[in-house]
Amino acid sequence: MAEPACKKCGKPLEAEEIEYCGDCSRRKHAYIRGKAVFPYDGLMRASIARFKYRNRREYADFYAAELVKSCGDAARAWEADALIPIPLHRSRRRKRGFNQAELVARKAGKMLGIPVETGVLLRTKKTSPQKELNDTQRRANLKNAFQVRQNDVRLRKVILVDDIYTTGSTIDAAAAALLEHGVEKVYFLAICIGRGF
Repeated sequence: MAEPACKKCGKPLEAEEIEYCGDCSRRKHAYIRGKAVFPYDGLMRASIARFKYRNRREYADFYAAELVKSCGDAARAWEADALIPIPLHRSRRRKRGFNQAELVARKAGKMLGIPVETGVLLRTKKTSPQKELNDTQRRANLKNAFQVRQNDVRLRKVILVDDIYTTGSTIDAAAAALLEHGVEKVYFLAICIGRGF
């Protein structure tokens, strides 16, 4: 992402003298820091839609390569024990046939030399699609949506991986669940970042 960017979530900013975007200056997040590759504009909206809803799994190669190229230095500096893709509810995964965040995380993890853990975080609540909700509804939608299967692997620092970051509600809900179960620091990487609200 081009500078200037929010020092917390990485969203593009209008002016260099501003440190945080509107979302991050108004709200405390459960994660430490995050980065994304592309702005969530019309082009990327169409690309992500093809990836998720038209079974264009091959897009994961490109997204992972761009993620590593753009955010790899930061990801390595965070010294994470694992990448954790944001899980889909089992009914949505069954319908789609795959988890887009997991495909990207597995490919990026290989390139970064960071293991990918898919059995630690579970999505136990079938939530409405976030794109149809406002900020308050998003947070309510994700309340108790994630559960941690015992942190037996004793992860201390993790990087959550998702396709789109808009307000941070999904990342915050997942991060909060992980922090409750002994993870000390949570970061995130996303393919696209929206402007939020």
